[in-house]
Amino acid sequence: MQRILLVEDDPSITRSLKEFLENEGFSVRCAAGQREAEGLMGPAAFDLLLVDLSLAEGSGQGVCAAAKQLGLPVIFVTASGDESSVVAGLDMGAEDYIAKPFRPRELVSRIRSVLRRCGSQNLLAAGELRVDTDKAIVTKNGKVLSLSALEYRILLVFLSNRGRVLTRARLLEEIWDVAGDYVNDNTLTVYIKRLREKLEEDPQQPRLLKTVRGIGYRMDE
Repeated sequence: MQRILLVEDDPSITRSLKEFLENEGFSVRCAAGQREAEGLMGPAAFDLLLVDLSLAEGSGQGVCAAAKQLGLPVIFVTASGDESSVVAGLDMGAEDYIAKPFRPRELVSRIRSVLRRCGSQNLLAAGELRVDTDKAIVTKNGKVLSLSALEYRILLVFLSNRGRVLTRARLLEEIWDVAGDYVNDNTLTVYIKRLREKLEEDPQQPRLLKTVRGIGYRMDE
């Protein structure tokens, strides 16, 4: 599910737009001003920001500047005829804008177009887990996880083979030369355990990285 941060200070617009976008299959968080929006942002925390240019606290341009530092795409929502603000926003790196009042279906079309355009081939995801392979950043629920080189490599192997059962031999083949360290079967067990402790809510009852008895492991989609 693609995640949108809606930055809008009109409560009635926020309520109706959030409901509409969620009915269209998006996950939506809301912020009423720049400070609140910046508090919610983080690397890979959202797939896109939908930002009103005119905010009671801060500004849409300020939200956009913070978003671009994190590599997050932005669509501005603006009052009709606000050309100078739109141009300034686009010059800052915003991907698109839409004028109020807008047709909800048109907005969804614009959102999906930007997501297709900005969707990185180097972004992998499973549940609330996101991996930006360009930046080597792993996040869960928007919070950055600290992984060792081997843990990171194992995670990439699983994410690239979601839904498939991977034997221990296959995993060892994939990671044997990472960081120049020798990895044996026992070492792999230790790294799988450490990875679960960082990825799972309950490592003893894993829901993401599962054991397939007698064969190996599978990362559920």
